[in-house]
Amino acid sequence: MAGNKSYTIVEYFGGDDGYRCGYCKNQIGNFSHGMWSHTMTVQDYQDLIDRGWRRSGKYVYKPILHKTCCPQYTIRCHALKFQPSKSHKKILKKMNKFISKGELPKEQHEGEPMDSVSEESGPRELRHSEMKCPASSDIQAAMAECPTVAEVHKEDVDVTSTNSETSRSDLVSVPGGRTTSAPKPGVGPDANRPPCRKAKDVRKERRLKKEQKKGDADGDPSIVSPTPTSPSQNNSPKLLEDFIAESLRDNSSHCLEVRLVPVSFEDPQFVASYEQSAEVFSCYQMAVHGDDPSECSESEFRRFLCDSPLEAEYSPDGPEVGYGSFHQQYLLDGRIVAVGVIDILPSCVSSVYLYYHPDFASLSLGSYSALREIAFTRQLQKQSPKLSYYYMGFYIHSCPKMRYKGQYRPSDLLCPETFVWVQIERCLPPLEHSRYARFNQDPDAGDVRALKDVGKALVLYRRTVMPYAAYSRKRKGSSDETEVRQYAGLVGQDCAERILLYRT
Repeated sequence: MAGNKSYTIVEYFGGDDGYRCGYCKNQIGNFSHGMWSHTMTVQDYQDLIDRGWRRSGKYVYKPILHKTCCPQYTIRCHALKFQPSKSHKKILKKMNKFISKGELPKEQHEGEPMDSVSEESGPRELRHSEMKCPASSDIQAAMAECPTVAEVHKEDVDVTSTNSETSRSDLVSVPGGRTTSAPKPGVGPDANRPPCRKAKDVRKERRLKKEQKKGDADGDPSIVSPTPTSPSQNNSPKLLEDFIAESLRDNSSHCLEVRLVPVSFEDPQFVASYEQSAEVFSCYQMAVHGDDPSECSESEFRRFLCDSPLEAEYSPDGPEVGYGSFHQQYLLDGRIVAVGVIDILPSCVSSVYLYYHPDFASLSLGSYSALREIAFTRQLQKQSPKLSYYYMGFYIHSCPKMRYKGQYRPSDLLCPETFVWVQIERCLPPLEHSRYARFNQDPDAGDVRALKDVGKALVLYRRTVMPYAAYSRKRKGSSDETEVRQYAGLVGQDCAERILLYRT
């Protein structure tokens, strides 16, 4: 997936101090472990979120679920099996009616949370400058001198050797160039059995092709359009893509375009839309979250939603747009009215945040964007069979307004002790009795990626990559073993042997 020079470098900050909870407003009740990521591969981040981590800008954090006031459980939706509920259909129809007739609903949809499907995640009050990180120039210099990742050289380290200078065999190159197993054949209709065609389905397909040709003619391949679905049988439920396609009718009062833009200041579309996107963010934060103008400035927008540690990566068996961080812009008659910030990872589309112009709050854009992102995940899965899940961030059962994420079915919650996925229906009963719960019902099951040997954890020390065992000998009895052991236990043995922990 990744080419040479692809690796992850982090600094760990522990999690002893509590900070303000954005859900119950407890001033010191929110606890999490955190680390600053200078750069991160998409596979490493995929593995981290599958262990309960989540990013806010370049800050990556993991809630301490048994200690925090409002436990946050990672939730994912099976995008391929998703069927819109009655309330979801109402939201889709409301948007289609607005696009068709041009009239905004007078009231916000009942049941639509104030916040988007991706709530304000993590301790936003933390600043890079407050974390005592090394200068960026120092990290860049260290990265430049790291060994390439074309091959992984793992050599045994003799932890019983003398305290002399570390031998050359102690040093290892940065792991990378990770490969994935051959993708399984995609699922879908049998192309050898043409189904009966309804007239309205034929018209719909022609209309979609017309829109696609228009996008191609404009030289804009980033336009995200729902993939035409195969004609459904009379008694088959209406698919999500069918509802979305209805918004593409001719002679509509408005035109809604969804455009995917990579988060990169080297991308012309991202740069051209940056100022307008930042203005929508500021309006949203002040109107919905009550932020002071200083809290939603352009610099805050850049730090929170544009600075991403994920490097753009491409794979022959991956999606055409590649992996990394993106802004999915919703343009109404050419004007940005909402932006969904997403990460495209090897196994999922991970929703980071959603902000919209408050003038359009009555359109339930938080839920609407989630439905569009589920449809987008299904579209990417046709190109990359492994990519089949939609991650919605955290499910917070103790906060009633955040339970709506559980309405996107079928979905799973991540067990906080064994890190296996459990159907949400099995998780809700124990959460009714306790804020913290272990979802895996097997009492003998454990974490299969639990830390076994902290000595094999990789560190970056004085521009040199080495196992922690070699680093300890070089430092002649380092005093940070407790901290490194805690970090390695949280990321797991596999990630600890790939990710570089920066040491000074």
